[in-house]
Amino acid sequence: MPARPCAQSFDVRPAAAARRAGAVLAAVLAAACGRSGEPADGGPQRPPTDVVVEQVASGPAPNLIVLSGRVEAGRSVQVRARADGILERQLYVAGTTVEQGAPLFEIDRRDLASRQRQAQAAVAATTAARNNARSVFGRVSALLPRNAVSRQEYENAQSALAQAEAAVLEANAALERARLQLDHATVRAPVSGRIGRAEVSEGALVGAASATLLAQIDQLDPVNVVFNPSSSMLADIRHQIETGQVKLPDSQAVPVTILQDDGAPTAITGTVDFADAVVDPATGSQVLRARFDNPGHRLLPGEFVRASIEAGTKLGGVTIPGRAVSIGADSASVLVVGADNTVRQQPVVLGGQSGGRWLIQDGIKPGERVIVDGWHKVRVGEVVNPVEAGSGTPE
Repeated sequence: MPARPCAQSFDVRPAAAARRAGAVLAAVLAAACGRSGEPADGGPQRPPTDVVVEQVASGPAPNLIVLSGRVEAGRSVQVRARADGILERQLYVAGTTVEQGAPLFEIDRRDLASRQRQAQAAVAATTAARNNARSVFGRVSALLPRNAVSRQEYENAQSALAQAEAAVLEANAALERARLQLDHATVRAPVSGRIGRAEVSEGALVGAASATLLAQIDQLDPVNVVFNPSSSMLADIRHQIETGQVKLPDSQAVPVTILQDDGAPTAITGTVDFADAVVDPATGSQVLRARFDNPGHRLLPGEFVRASIEAGTKLGGVTIPGRAVSIGADSASVLVVGADNTVRQQPVVLGGQSGGRWLIQDGIKPGERVIVDGWHKVRVGEVVNPVEAGSGTPE
């Protein structure tokens, strides 16, 4: 009887092959996980990002106050009619710069010229009457010592001469007025500046009694900027001065600098020339005015601007580099590195900017470390490698 194959050897061989296949598959999966760069056993992590920090310190700094204000012309003059008549011509181009004394309008001169001739005739008549009265008085004066005329006749002649002389003075004054009226028929610029559009057109009746408005001239160099700081802000500044926190300069001039939209200073500078001593009861603010030279007419009347006022030196001021500040629509912030080298975002209240550094009113204290360079490479909550500014960034 032939021998049967061994059942055990038939069952064991497939099981061993399956085990070997499973081991190969596990090795392949482990290799795939290793290639993915995400070790499952907690391998080495990415090193902390290098950032440049500056340790905040306090010291003397410009006491900068940022305010919003409105630009006003150095002088605004309304050109009005000083003679009666029909407006015949406009002699200037609206929006241009005119010099003082330049002709602007022409009023119909015919009626005014007729009044001048009438005044001249009155002068001639009164002068003739005065000469006759003077001659009569001379004859009466000669007869009075010989008692050829009475004392009454003498006094009448004397009074007639005085009245005639007064009539001449009155006629001359009327003639001078008529000449002025005729001269005012040509309306001239009272000051130099930029003139606006005409308020009346040719053919309109204008008058001196109603002081008809013809145009307006705005003097654009220099210009004024009017601020309205709150009385509480000014009181706080006075308190800082009285307690020695702020030191005023020896010079009485307080410099003011116009700022760009991002807060950076421009080359437009001026000085405060007026501070009102009265508080507006409706707004609780005071008027503060600064004067600026404006040769290029970069500032225009009615424009709203922001400016930095340097109100002395703040002895314990805190400043940080401008590039460390992130400015949003309504707020500003910096990234601060804590004691455990973790990054956190810190809102700050900015003062003015001077020499590329922001004056910090609130939000940062001396001793804190602010990220100056590299803040765009890190996130809040991340651990970083801080490097002091000036020591160089490690490669």
